[in-house]
Amino acid sequence: MFQNKKLIKWFIPCLLSIALFLSACVAVDPAAMPADDGGEMASEDGPTIALVIGVKGDAFYVTMEKGAQAMAEELGVELIVDGPAEWDAVLQTSIVDALIARGVDALVIAANDKQAMIEPLQRAHDAGIHVLSVDTFIGDGDYEGGEITFPLSYIGSNNVEGGRIACQAVIDSMGGTGSIYIQNTIPGISTTDQREQGCVEIIDETDGVELAGVDYNDDNSGKAAEQTAAVLQRDDSVTGIYGTNLFGARGAAQAVANAGLAGVVKVASFDAPETAIDDLRNEIVDMVIAQLPYQMGQVGVEYALAAINGDMGSIEPRFGTDYVVITRENVDTEEAQNAIYKSE
Repeated sequence: MFQNKKLIKWFIPCLLSIALFLSACVAVDPAAMPADDGGEMASEDGPTIALVIGVKGDAFYVTMEKGAQAMAEELGVELIVDGPAEWDAVLQTSIVDALIARGVDALVIAANDKQAMIEPLQRAHDAGIHVLSVDTFIGDGDYEGGEITFPLSYIGSNNVEGGRIACQAVIDSMGGTGSIYIQNTIPGISTTDQREQGCVEIIDETDGVELAGVDYNDDNSGKAAEQTAAVLQRDDSVTGIYGTNLFGARGAAQAVANAGLAGVVKVASFDAPETAIDDLRNEIVDMVIAQLPYQMGQVGVEYALAAINGDMGSIEPRFGTDYVVITRENVDTEEAQNAIYKSE
């Protein structure tokens, strides 16, 4: 018992202060607290998939994005879409590095260069991001036994076969004789390299048809028009032209029209934007080879989510999409209309 009254008067208030302090420090269950938006206690978001297209504004990739977005909405995942303003591996690498820093769960990409994009995509893989190729590939495209095996799938057309289909259609329209000139874009792009390869193969296999030459236009329709005009002036044996993508075909078609040879020199346009269909209807080009970019976008997102969920068994290392050959005779059919790339 305290005997000193002064000491008792001092000690009791002290005890009350300590009790009040301890009651204020009682632990609170974090689960009972409201989550702070953006804070550590906020619930985790769902998976994020990034689609990196080859170049912005191209109707092929606009259509691919539509397919990817439709599948993302169906599956309930977040989709980020980005791409360089021009076809450039350096610009595309910057986009990939930004997505690595962001920590996306999967990356579906149309690589701008089959060699230059290996290293940045390897960095993405090493960061734990699932990598899938769409439209174009890296290395040799054989992700099971080839030189590069970390991408989970290559989703796209068989471009060698596409080149064969396109040039066989040109040969048929030429009557099986003459020479074919190829307008290609940039060496080192997996798709267009293979489209040229397929065309050359079918020319070599066909008696009475020769290769007039190959030019590269750097994805510049104006340059393609100049190159084609020069070829038409010096070689009157050219009765067929094959553009391996829309830029080459568009420039070649313009040169043919300017030379007054529309309908005489048969032109095949690889890829089917609305402008190519206009050229077809106006008898500037004679056939348009359509891929199925909408389907590529759909499958890319579907496979990406399967990888995120650990369902590797449902992913095919090579998923091939088909072609539709559009001519003036079938352009208004449902199949052809569904294959046209939409710019909006």
